[in-house]
Amino acid sequence: MQYRSLGRTGVQVSVACFGTMTFGWEPDDWGTHEKDCYKLVDKALDLGVNFFDTADVYARGTSESILGKALKGKRDGVVLATKCHGKMSDTDPNMWGNTRRHITQACEDSLKRLKTDWIDLYQIHRPQPSVAIDETIRALEDLVRAGKIRYAGCSTFAAWQVCEAHYVAKHLGLSGFVSEQPPYNLLDRRIERELLPFLRTYDYAVIPWSPLAGGQLSGKYLDVKPKNARYSTTDPQKRVNRATTEAIRRYKIIADRYELSMTQLALAWVANQPGITAPIIGARSEQQLEDSVAACQLQLPEKAYEQIDRVVEPGDHLIDYYSANFGPNVRPSI
Repeated sequence: MQYRSLGRTGVQVSVACFGTMTFGWEPDDWGTHEKDCYKLVDKALDLGVNFFDTADVYARGTSESILGKALKGKRDGVVLATKCHGKMSDTDPNMWGNTRRHITQACEDSLKRLKTDWIDLYQIHRPQPSVAIDETIRALEDLVRAGKIRYAGCSTFAAWQVCEAHYVAKHLGLSGFVSEQPPYNLLDRRIERELLPFLRTYDYAVIPWSPLAGGQLSGKYLDVKPKNARYSTTDPQKRVNRATTEAIRRYKIIADRYELSMTQLALAWVANQPGITAPIIGARSEQQLEDSVAACQLQLPEKAYEQIDRVVEPGDHLIDYYSANFGPNVRPSI
């Protein structure tokens, strides 16, 4: 297993981060059977994966609970990451967001579900411009000083929002964020415009989510939509469309040229982009997990990068993954 530094922290994490978003959902709704979750975590550890990512909002806490059980007796060797921000109650208007009140309560709840005394990387799941960033940064610093989290990070922030948080923390003499978790794949490369250059410049860890674009880049939607896949029955954002299908066909030609699977091409490409720490991979079977972990450690031929850039140009996109509340005058799409 290859290991990389978690940004400027020096903590070593596996080049593949095992994401557990499917834990806790019904298998018929693209989820993973609970008994299989435990097997997958054990398999990941056997493969050398030491980096696990979840969030409180995944199945309203069930993902965290399952992961906590799966890591019982194995916690010390793991870098455990989770997130807060998402709506955790249908009745309490304060059970979401980036306020001190919610962050403090959400962290306590996550610690209980994960059955741990500390969280290695506690991430703000989405930006919330209506809450002053110093409120968020101060709350996270309090958790660090209390020993409840080791580091703080953010997810799907605009470049200006990470920059603001960086300099507010510097001004206040606080730790601030050490990582960003953005969407990044061969169909949405927009973080290459401003976000990724900023993160590289200031030595932030970069932990891309959806490197396979919801499974599209595995090629499984090219012919007949598979059952129990993410976009099999619902696709409100129309991410599976004519343009993406055509691009994936072109990527498949490149993969075939180098005797690679589509998954290998997509994951190896993300994992080896400058500044990337560890793509978040998901799996519903041990073989799928093993293949994805191996793919993150592959090196692509230099010519493959040139050919890939002709399909979707650097900084361009065909589908909308990199979207959140990027400011008061921007309409959020997710």
